[in-house]
Amino acid sequence: MDLRLQGQTALITGGTRGIGRAIAEALAAEGCNIALCARNSGAVDQAVADISATGVSVTGVALDVADGPAFKSWIEAVGAEMGGIDIFVSNVSGSNSPGDEGWQSQFDYNILATVHGVEACRPFLEASSNGNIIVISTTAAVEHFMNAGPYNAMKAALLNYSGALSQELGPLGIRVNAVSPGPIFIKGGSWDTIKQHMTAFYKATMAQIPLGRMGTAEEVAAQVALLASPVAAFTTGTNVIIDGGLTKRIQF
Repeated sequence: MDLRLQGQTALITGGTRGIGRAIAEALAAEGCNIALCARNSGAVDQAVADISATGVSVTGVALDVADGPAFKSWIEAVGAEMGGIDIFVSNVSGSNSPGDEGWQSQFDYNILATVHGVEACRPFLEASSNGNIIVISTTAAVEHFMNAGPYNAMKAALLNYSGALSQELGPLGIRVNAVSPGPIFIKGGSWDTIKQHMTAFYKATMAQIPLGRMGTAEEVAAQVALLASPVAAFTTGTNVIIDGGLTKRIQF
C-alpha cells in the first residue's frame, strides 16, 4: 500500500533507539524527511547517518526535551530548514526514579514535552495538507499494571490530552491520535532486562498474551506510519492498542 507520505516531514522525539528509532525508519522508508532528537549526541549522529543512507533528508540534534525553550527553538528551526512539519510524534518518557523525582520526571517528559511540542509544531501543522500528531502512550495507561506509579498515570494523562486535543485541532485540519503499545521486546530494553532479572514476572506476563509472544518496535512503527499517512485521513481522536491481546477489556 502506498501511504502517500513521500516528501513529507516527520519530527520524532527520542528517535535514536527503540520504538522511536523504528518509527523514524518506517517513516523514512515511506519517503518522509526526518527530524529527530535525543539526549545522546553520539546516538543522534549515528541515527542521522543511518537514516540518511536511505535517501531522505534527515536532521537531528542532541537535546533535552524537558528544556522547553530549547525544544521549541529547535522545532522552529526544523520547520524553517525542512520547509514545514507535517507529522509530530511525541515518544519520549521520563525516568522511574523513586518518590517525587519520578513523578516530576514523568510529568516533564511525557506531559510538558508533548504540550511544548504541540505548541511549537502547530503553525507548521496548520499549514500542512496532512498535519497530524501521534502520542505514544502504553497499555499501562488503560489497565492496572505493576503499580500505582507516575509512568502509568502520566501516560494515561496523555490519552486524555490527545483525545481532547483532537476535538480542538480537528477544525484546523490537524488530526491527533495515540498509540499504546503493550510489552514490546527490544534487545537491551526494559523487557530484555526483566527477562534476565525478573524471570517469574516475565513468564507471567507472557502467559497473559494470547498471541504467545511480545511485540516488536517495527510492529508499533508500522501502525504509527499508517496513522500518520493521508490513507488514514478520517481517523482522529483514537487510541490504538498494540499488545497481542494482553489487555482484557472489551474495546467498543
